[in-house]
Amino acid sequence: MTQLLAPAELIAQVTTALDELTVQLREVPATQYTKPSSLPGWNTAQLIAHLASFAKAAVRQFEHVGADQLPSMYDGGAEGRIEAINMTALMRPESLRALATDGLAQLRAVLPGVEDVWEQPVGYRPGATAADLMYATWREMLIHATDLDEFVRPAASWPAAFSAHLFRALEARVPEGTRLVLQAHGKTPIVLGNGSKSWVLSGADFDLAAWMAGRPAAGPVQVTAAADSAADPQLLPWPSDRLMAR
Repeated sequence: MTQLLAPAELIAQVTTALDELTVQLREVPATQYTKPSSLPGWNTAQLIAHLASFAKAAVRQFEHVGADQLPSMYDGGAEGRIEAINMTALMRPESLRALATDGLAQLRAVLPGVEDVWEQPVGYRPGATAADLMYATWREMLIHATDLDEFVRPAASWPAAFSAHLFRALEARVPEGTRLVLQAHGKTPIVLGNGSKSWVLSGADFDLAAWMAGRPAAGPVQVTAAADSAADPQLLPWPSDRLMAR
C-alpha cells in the first residue's frame, strides 16, 4: 500500500481540512440545523456539535502528549460524549457555529507543535500516539465535511492520499473470511483481508474509499464476485472502539 505521509505533510493536510471545514460551517444556513445530515440518525446541529466536541478533545490530547497521567478522550467516556453532543446541539445556531469554529481554530493552532512529539502517547485510544490522533483528526474533518453536505464536499474532493489512508484504516471493517481487491482506475490493486470469499471492486479511488467508509460514492463502484450469483460483500461496523491503522 501507499507509504505513510511524513509528519509535516500530514499536518499540512489536516490544516487544510480544518480551514476548508471552517469555511463550510460558516455557510450552513441556520434553517438547516434541525434537518437531517447525511449521517444517519444525526441532524446537522448534532454533527456540528460533534465536530466542536472532537476539536476540544483533540486539543486536550495534543496539549498533554506524553503526560504521566494521560487524560481520557472524552469526559464520561462514550456515554458522556453522546450526552454532551446532544446538549450542545440544543444551542442557538449562531452560538453553536461560533463554538465549533472556535474549537477548530484552537485545534489548528496546536498542530505545528505535534511534529516534535509524533510518536509519544496520548489518551485517544489504548496504545495511541500523537500520530494516530492526527490521522483520526484527518478522518473526522474530511468525512464529516461530506456528512454535512455531500454535494458541497463529496468524496470526490478527498485527496488521493486520504483515500489511500482509508483503505489501510478501514481494513478493520473487512469480515474474517473475506478478501476484497480494490482496483482503482489506473492504479495497482489493493488487497484487504485474506479470506476465501473474494470480490473485486472497481472504480475511482475516492469512490472506493467512500464505499469503505459507508458514504455515498459519486460514481459507480463495480463489484465482481469470484462465485456466480454471490451477494455484494458486507462490511463490519465502523471500528470506533479500536485504534485504526494509519
